[in-house]
Amino acid sequence: MEHRALRVSGFLAALALLLLGIGTAWLLVELGQRPSEEAGPWIGAVIVAGGLLGSILVSGMTVVSPNEARVVQFFGRYVGTVANAGFFWVLPFTVKGKLSLRARNFESAKLKVSDADGNPVEIAAVVVWRVTDTAKAAFAVENHAQYVAVQAEAAVRHLATSYPYEAHEPGRASLREATVVSEELTTELRERVALAGVEVLESRITHLAYAPEIAHAMLARQQASAVVAARAKIVEGAVGMVQSALERLRDQSIIELDEERKAQMVANLLVVLCGDRSVQPVVNTGTLY
Repeated sequence: MEHRALRVSGFLAALALLLLGIGTAWLLVELGQRPSEEAGPWIGAVIVAGGLLGSILVSGMTVVSPNEARVVQFFGRYVGTVANAGFFWVLPFTVKGKLSLRARNFESAKLKVSDADGNPVEIAAVVVWRVTDTAKAAFAVENHAQYVAVQAEAAVRHLATSYPYEAHEPGRASLREATVVSEELTTELRERVALAGVEVLESRITHLAYAPEIAHAMLARQQASAVVAARAKIVEGAVGMVQSALERLRDQSIIELDEERKAQMVANLLVVLCGDRSVQPVVNTGTLY
């Protein structure tokens, strides 16, 4: 699990390095004024000690940018993470791996799978994610970005096989219901990528279509369904208009119609209201009898 690395301000370490350099130079100057036989061993010792202390100070310095983290390892052991932006000094002689904490997008390729009804469909999705646990992202998986990509495609495939492209039964969810599908995809992805220390912020279906080999047939079926639904709506409206017309004629005593005349009037009105072509008016100068 991620935990905070021991650190101090890098400016304190830089100040210590500056003072070390000044002190080393002063000692060398002082030793240079003594006889070479007496000062020779001390000069070497001062140079070695100053170089060693300087390398310790320099090796622990690190700069962290905004929305970035440094995973600190000391001889192969994880010792913590520096996630705050700034200039810091951590344990010397450590490896400080860089990890981005920015939100990133992954857009899957167009995947060809079979939906719950067995129809081949093409589907693609976009996933927005970011690293929340740097220790897991660095050590739990080989490559956390690649891991997210593979799991995202697997989740999209599983989602496509769980729902039909279109719901032909009342109350049954389908892939075309974006809100329901996106919520389920996000939930499944969060479970899949938790091992890598990654949080899925959002996921959306970006492409959904029947496979080319059945697209024409499915389009014809959709058009037929649309025509049937439109006709049903037209007939429902026409019946209401005919009923209203008959009631107004009766209530206002405009004309008395027997059953045969009512039937003829209903037939004429339905032809006019339900027909998909303009009708030609006919003036009747006789009677039905």
